[in-house]
Amino acid sequence: MQIDEPLRRKLVQAVAATVIAHAEELTDLDQAIGDGDHGLNMKRGFEAVLGDIDKLVAQPLPKMLAAIGTTLVMKVGGASGPLYGTLFLQLGKAIPEAPSMSEAADALAVAIEAVKARGKSTVGEKTLLDVLAPVLDALRAGADDLPAVADAAAEATKPVQATKGRASFLGARSIGHADPGARSSALIVRAVASTLAEAA
Repeated sequence: MQIDEPLRRKLVQAVAATVIAHAEELTDLDQAIGDGDHGLNMKRGFEAVLGDIDKLVAQPLPKMLAAIGTTLVMKVGGASGPLYGTLFLQLGKAIPEAPSMSEAADALAVAIEAVKARGKSTVGEKTLLDVLAPVLDALRAGADDLPAVADAAAEATKPVQATKGRASFLGARSIGHADPGARSSALIVRAVASTLAEAA
């Protein structure tokens, strides 16, 4: 799919606007099992991305994604900055300028492995990986309902006991709450998938 500058702008705007609009929800989720700053941190990061949007979207897709990753590393605090920064940086390194569906899936697979290494975590530990991995599987299967897959995966983190990050300190008390990183990942997936569907 050709992702030209107008579409790159729509994608960045959609992702940033979605994350910013849900900052309070993400903060509420994080107050239950974390530091309580996930929403504010993500909002700050994507406000910085929006502030640079003209410069970002003027670049080809791979460079734009990598630049977004750098911004998120610098502007988003806590564990989320390095993890989301790594996700976007590695997506940028692995994706071609006009990716096919399979090439996009391959790039996401590379990015997921990098996030695993950065966070020393894996699927099933109540993190953003619990959304990214099912989305990758759905993408490879040719599914056209990625937002629903992402939402369901985020919801499925509720009964899981956290074994990574600040939530792991709560032990069994982390059960019953959706993971904030999983939720923010689902929001990003929804924004990207919806924007690309409209453009198709």
